[in-house]
Amino acid sequence: MAAKKKQEKVTRHKGMDLRDGLVIDQITDVAGAIHGVIGKRGSPQLDFPARTLANVIYDEKEGYFEIGKQKVERTLTYNTVKTFAQTLRFMALSKELVERNDFATKRDAYYQSKNWGEAKFDEQPESDAVMDDVEALFSTYNVSREELRFYPEEHGGAVAGQLVVMDTDRDGAELEIDCTKFGSGSYAIPRSVEHLRFKTDAKFILAIETGGIFERLNYHKYWQKANCILIELGGVPTRATRRFIRRLSEHRGGKPIPVYAFTDCDPYAFANIYRTLKVGSGNAAHISRFFCVPHATFLGVTPQDILDHKLMDATHKLLDVDVKRAKDALKNDPFFQMQPKWQKAVKQQLSMGVRAEQQAFAKWDLNYVMDKYLPAKLKNPKSFLP
Repeated sequence: MAAKKKQEKVTRHKGMDLRDGLVIDQITDVAGAIHGVIGKRGSPQLDFPARTLANVIYDEKEGYFEIGKQKVERTLTYNTVKTFAQTLRFMALSKELVERNDFATKRDAYYQSKNWGEAKFDEQPESDAVMDDVEALFSTYNVSREELRFYPEEHGGAVAGQLVVMDTDRDGAELEIDCTKFGSGSYAIPRSVEHLRFKTDAKFILAIETGGIFERLNYHKYWQKANCILIELGGVPTRATRRFIRRLSEHRGGKPIPVYAFTDCDPYAFANIYRTLKVGSGNAAHISRFFCVPHATFLGVTPQDILDHKLMDATHKLLDVDVKRAKDALKNDPFFQMQPKWQKAVKQQLSMGVRAEQQAFAKWDLNYVMDKYLPAKLKNPKSFLP
């Protein structure tokens, strides 16, 4: 009987990508279990991982935030019937999108619901919340939102340097995109990156917070001089950017390509931008294993850099919100609590009372970052903050 069922699945998914077939199977299995309970006059239930910092575990061995065992149960009752129906409609929409090889953004999905009768959403935040629930539900089956074909509105960051990206057009024809040949521009990371493949001999990936520094390094072809790949984060990196960096860095198999994060020197850059890139975030710990880059290290800018490069007169006073964020990281963030070097750096910044931007190095010369700072730092990657 099991062999017959397996054969039926293979036949049903003939001509479809293997991973897409597995996603459809997961959706069908969950829906089938609910249908079975209803058929027996029972009360079906969906279990979602609790998405709070209190339910987050940081395991240094794994290298990223993991969701704990706490669950949120949703049982079909008179009060939950609408949300339950909306959840199932989202699952049905996902299955349809996979079968059609299509996708929907959050906004698309919200408007799709307008033909769901009494199950439609009145406002998009309601739709977004249920989509987040569906993502959390299927993350327990090792399925990401992108594999469910719900794509984020924002695309990823910009890329330049020693990299060839192998993509496909809508008809399946392969395209080779050389990231050294965009003139004064750069390659934009698409919303979904699962299908991409890579060719590169780069020594490292430099993940850069600000567009200004990225543009300067790209303009002067720093990637050629250092044999590296430049990726603009644009603040807290999008899902697509994080997944792109993760897949790119690990595409060779074996030892990953080193990933060095280069951000401003402030608590937001440390506790939001870098921490999210490396280990994930508290409210999205259920997807960290897909999107974080555990082997990333922090190249700078650090509080010690402010002193070493005599930038004190190019700094800004820490705001109350900066102090609060720094203290919160030390007190409540599992990552910082397990990293003595980071605790020392954050406490040093608090004692100095200042923050510095990447562009502060322009005090000495517009190209000081490229000519002095990065070469000096890269001589000793082992000294980077973890």
